[in-house]
Amino acid sequence: MLHSRLLPVILGVTALFNSAAATKEEKNPYECQHPPYKVLMVSKSPLVIYIKDFITKPEREHLLNLAKDTFTRSAVTGRQAHNAIRTSQSTSVKRDDLVRCIESRALAFQGYDVPASHLEPLQLVKYGPSERYNFHTDWFTSDQHTSEGGNRVSSFFAYVQVSNGTTGGGTNFPRLEAPSHDRWCDEGIVDCDEAWDKGVTFKPVEGNAIYWENLGVDGRGDERTLHAGLPVLSGGKVGMNIWTRERALGKKTRGEDL
Repeated sequence: MLHSRLLPVILGVTALFNSAAATKEEKNPYECQHPPYKVLMVSKSPLVIYIKDFITKPEREHLLNLAKDTFTRSAVTGRQAHNAIRTSQSTSVKRDDLVRCIESRALAFQGYDVPASHLEPLQLVKYGPSERYNFHTDWFTSDQHTSEGGNRVSSFFAYVQVSNGTTGGGTNFPRLEAPSHDRWCDEGIVDCDEAWDKGVTFKPVEGNAIYWENLGVDGRGDERTLHAGLPVLSGGKVGMNIWTRERALGKKTRGEDL
């Protein structure tokens, strides 16, 4: 049994330890850790890569919390705000420590040499039943949109949330050759019910992502990266776009940190 005179000392030391731990936690509220994702080559030309487990569950939940109540009707660059081509809702997420961690992962995936200033703000896009994004390219065809930062060199599209019972809503690349191995179908990556002459359609799978390069070696947009967000038939999904530009973007475009 502890002597009564020792108890205040022990309690005081415990309180000091807990206070120090709390202070340390406040100084380091978030530690950036990258998941052991798996990379699968889809196409070498154009370069298209499928990434399993690119975004962790806690990251996905945090992104959804950041975006809560901020979604608005998606716009198409160079067109009026509400357009039949794109019927989803979208939002840009503010850059806190976790978002910067995802940004650093996207940059490292591309070889460490791309500065963070070349990234557009991360965009979340939400699709409900019947909503879609018709065939388009991520690279710009007009100099009007490349005056700051140049064109979009590359794209990531990651699946942040896929509701239970979701059907449809795949990401289709009609000009890519569909992979032929059965594992693409068995692992639920590719929609093998789609006709093979329609290219390749990736099923929406939470946490997974598709990466592709938009520009050819000559710096011109690659028409083979044409793609579409197919209509959601039931349920819904939230995706995330990460776009990398040729040059640095200004603070006005990049946005503020939290």
